[in-house]
Amino acid sequence: MKKRIAKVIVLGLLVFPLIQPRQSIAQPQGDFGFGLILLEPLGGTIKYWTAANQALDADIGESYFGAPRIDVDYLWHFNSFRSNVLLLYGGLGAALGFGSAGYYDVYYGRDYNGHPFYVRDYYNSTFGFGVRFLLGLDILPRRVPLEFFAQAGPLIGIVPAFGVGWDFAIGVRFYP
Repeated sequence: MKKRIAKVIVLGLLVFPLIQPRQSIAQPQGDFGFGLILLEPLGGTIKYWTAANQALDADIGESYFGAPRIDVDYLWHFNSFRSNVLLLYGGLGAALGFGSAGYYDVYYGRDYNGHPFYVRDYYNSTFGFGVRFLLGLDILPRRVPLEFFAQAGPLIGIVPAFGVGWDFAIGVRFYP
């Protein structure tokens, strides 16, 4: 019963922003912006608004997933706070990393006591690919052609090894 209630709550939280009444949504002064992104990845960012509440963004920079790393995401913005300045957004995208290397753990089996046994292996790859899911917050001041943002979400690595990492980033974009 508790699992069923939890599923209904999660589903409601995911669907709620989609069924809100249509309102005017905050937007920057232009359709195209560029700027800096900090933390994961660390580098440059661009964003192109395709509709009043949808946008494409791309980042290029350095990351544990590879250097350089390129991210491309499709974002949906929601006026959840009923504000002309503050927006919540969700997104889905992909990440490409070039020149990554590191260690990963592989399940090998069980030892003679029945405990799980892992082997640490090293990989050196020139290419990495993963899928990203984002949840973020946009601040779009009214009279200033800037966008401030913070975003977080899982990065599910598929190549060279399957694994899950977390992306946390803050940044600013300028809209000329």
